[in-house]
Amino acid sequence: MSDQPLAILFLNGPNLQLLGMREPGIYGTETLASIVARCQAVAGELGVALDCRQSNHEGTLVDWIDEMPGRFDGLVINPGAYTHTSVALRDAVATVRLPVVEVHISNIYQREEYRHRSYLSEVAWGMVAGLGTDGYEWALRALVRKLQKSSSEE
Repeated sequence: MSDQPLAILFLNGPNLQLLGMREPGIYGTETLASIVARCQAVAGELGVALDCRQSNHEGTLVDWIDEMPGRFDGLVINPGAYTHTSVALRDAVATVRLPVVEVHISNIYQREEYRHRSYLSEVAWGMVAGLGTDGYEWALRALVRKLQKSSSEE
């Protein structure tokens, strides 16, 4: 993919389509559409292609991750509740062996005990948590920087 711009897959898991009205005290009032628009603008600034998707279905998210090799260079993902339950997502991320940044709007370590465990963090390159919706932008910037450094070292 060296002759084409970097391509990033940007996934959001269950209930994130409800951002803006879902527990605004925890997740804020920004909508997913607004987050996507902001991240598309950042991607344009960075000169990368960004493919944004959301699903409430674990298998759909797994399928999209499985399709990454040869199409995408990295992944930004907010797995939502699947963070704490999905070995399938963890295994898909581990299998594609591409850089992944996990994003959480809230700080999962300051919340209920069951939210402290992330299956994805074991195989993700990085994690951004607790920075609100700005965390998406920082995750994207960090991932692009990593990918650009990796390609310049080849």
